[in-house]
Amino acid sequence: MLTLQQALSSCPLVAILRGIRPDACQVVGEALVENGFTIIEVPLNSPRPFESIAILSASLGDRALIGAGTVLRAEQVHEVARCAGRLVVMPHTDVEVVKEAKQLGMHVIPGFATPSEAFGALGAGADALKLFPAEANPPAVLKALRAVLPKEVDVLPVGSITPDNMSGYWAAGANGFGLGSALYKPDMDLAKIREAAARFRRAIDQLRASRPT
Repeated sequence: MLTLQQALSSCPLVAILRGIRPDACQVVGEALVENGFTIIEVPLNSPRPFESIAILSASLGDRALIGAGTVLRAEQVHEVARCAGRLVVMPHTDVEVVKEAKQLGMHVIPGFATPSEAFGALGAGADALKLFPAEANPPAVLKALRAVLPKEVDVLPVGSITPDNMSGYWAAGANGFGLGSALYKPDMDLAKIREAAARFRRAIDQLRASRPT
C-alpha cells in the first residue's frame, strides 16, 4: 500500500470529494485513479462518509491512499480507521487529532495559516501541512512561510485551487495541492470529472517538469 510520500511523489494532488454519496464514490474514484490520482479524501460533512471511505478503501486501496477530510475531533479518527481509511486531513491545527492519527499508524495533514500552527502541527507529528484557506493566503504568504518552515516538509495549498492559479503557489514553494469543487462537485457528470482530472494532471506535470530536482 502507498505511503503518503509515495503517493505525493507519484501525483501531488489530493482529490477532495466533498458531498459524494456512497453509490457514486467507486466510479468517481476509478476515474480519478485512471488519470493518475493517488490520494483521495472524503470530507466527513459528506453524506454517509464512512461508508464511502470503506468502499473506496476496498476497491482502490491498493492503488491510492484513501482517507477522510474535515476531521475535527480525535474520536472521528477511530471511525476513519475502522473503515480502513489511512489518511486524516484537517481544516485546522488540533494536536490531539494529529497525535491520535499517528498513534493509529495513519498519515495526517492538518490545516494551518500561521507559523505557530505549522510548528505546533509538526511537533505533534504531522506528515505534511495544508495551507488553508488558500484564498486568504496567496503565494506571497506561502513564500514567507517557506522561509521558516523545514525544507523537507510538504505544503499543500487548499481552497479555490484551479489549473490556472497553481503556478504562483508552486513558484512560492508549494509541493502539491488539495482540489475541491474545480475537480469534483456532486452534480458533475463523469465526463466532466474526467476532463477536470486530466486538466489538473497536465498542469501539475508541467509544473513538476519546471522545478529543478
